[in-house]
This record gives sequence, structure tokens and C-alpha cells, in this order.
Amino acid sequence: MPELPEVEVTRRSFADRIAGARVEAVRVGKPLRWPLGCRPDELVGRHVGSVGRRGKYLLLHLDQGVLLIHLGMSGSLQFAAALPAPGPHDHFDLCTTLGTLRLHDPRRFGAVVHVPDLDDARARKLLDGLGVEPLESGFDPKLFHQGLRRRKTSIKQVLLSGDLVVGVGNIYASEALFLAGIRPTVRADRIGLARASRLRDAVIAVLQRALALGGSTLKDFSAADGQSGYFQMDAMVYGREGLPCRQCGTPVRLLRQGQRASYFCSSCQKA
Repeated sequence: MPELPEVEVTRRSFADRIAGARVEAVRVGKPLRWPLGCRPDELVGRHVGSVGRRGKYLLLHLDQGVLLIHLGMSGSLQFAAALPAPGPHDHFDLCTTLGTLRLHDPRRFGAVVHVPDLDDARARKLLDGLGVEPLESGFDPKLFHQGLRRRKTSIKQVLLSGDLVVGVGNIYASEALFLAGIRPTVRADRIGLARASRLRDAVIAVLQRALALGGSTLKDFSAADGQSGYFQMDAMVYGREGLPCRQCGTPVRLLRQGQRASYFCSSCQKA
């Protein structure tokens, strides 16, 4: 699933190139997770402004309204002056004077939703429950610790939930916990302030590293300009079951938490 780094890399790969474009046509393919929310022809003639991001949602601001774009489990965006005819997994084309923005999503868990503004009930339903942005100033260590103290589930599950801090997906949670020296099974409410601060710093460092490497391409993720990500080649523990820990040499272990794979080093992450 594309997580915060992949979504932000995607945003950066086309935001400047589509800004100022005029929508000339809209093509909608097979139904996605949620309906578009307007007739496709209602978007024709509108101009594209900035492209923002909230969690894993891209916010394509138009001169009238906003398109909320979610990549789902397997989606990706392409933006180019010319694209081939849409295939069976190409479900949304925004054709503009500067190029076509296309959502490709084999599993159709993604979505494109039009709302008048971000105060609209549909937008608030999707965005209001999201946690703090980990790469912004609001990710405060004391507030993070206070949030952990209210949760009695494992720290890995808390990181994945997205309601305390947003966008820390499975890969990045495993990597951040390794960097902080915390096992994924530790109960969140048993983590003290010093360790919470260390974990907060680790989350930031891991996500920044992922952004610098273009995100992670495990199967078919690519940014809107076609570039793949390389973070997975730099991972310390994720996907390395049985291989020696890059830090101490102990074999990396794998366990399942809520049907998600957690990788850790039993030596470097003692508790």
C-alpha cells in the first residue's frame, strides 16, 4: 500500500507541472471505492491550482472545489503530456491543457472524490480522524507520549492506526521501531517519555530517508513521472527475515501482528 512517503513523492512529481492547467475532459472507468461526487463534465473548464496532501490523501485544488485522491492498496498516478489509450485498470483520467493525470489501480480500492471545499461533510469524514503529520511541527514528543499513554495495544498497531500519527505504514513502522530500539509488541502505554521521544525522532528520520530515496517500490509503485522508489533496498529489518541484522549480526525475526508482518532484531530491540 502506498504510504506517506510514496504519496508525497507522487505529489512532488506532478504538482508543479499541472499547476495552472485547464481541465478539457474527464474520463471515468470502472467504479472505485467511492463515487466521484459530481458529473464528470462538471469539472470541464475548471483550472488546477495547488496540489496538497493530508495523510495519504492528495488534495487537488481547483478554482471551484477540490479533488481528494487516494491511491488505495495498489494505485498509482501518471501525469504526462501524452498517455496511451487507457487499459482495464485505468479508472480515472483528468485531461488538461498541460497533460493527463491518470489513476491506475488494479484492485480499485483507490478513490477520486470531488467536494466543494474541505469543510464539506464528505471531506471531513475522510480527513478529520487523521492523526498529526509526522513531518510537520505539530509532531510534538510530549503530545505523542500522552497519546501513547492512552493506548493499551502494541506500539506497532498504534503506529499503523493513523489516528495518533498519520502515514507511518508497515515498512516504516518496522524501521522506526528498530531505529528506536523498541520491539513491535511492546504495549504503547508502557513506553516512557524518553523512549517516546526517541521513537518520534526515529519516525521522522525514517520518513525523511524514504522521501530522499523516492519511497518504496515492493511491487509496482512509481511516482507520476514513472520513477521507482529505492527505500526497500536500504531497509534495516523490513523484508530481511533470517538475514543478519545490519547492526549486530543477529538474524532478523518475523512475527505477525493483526495479519501484518513485523520484522525486528531480538538483540537490538530488547524491549
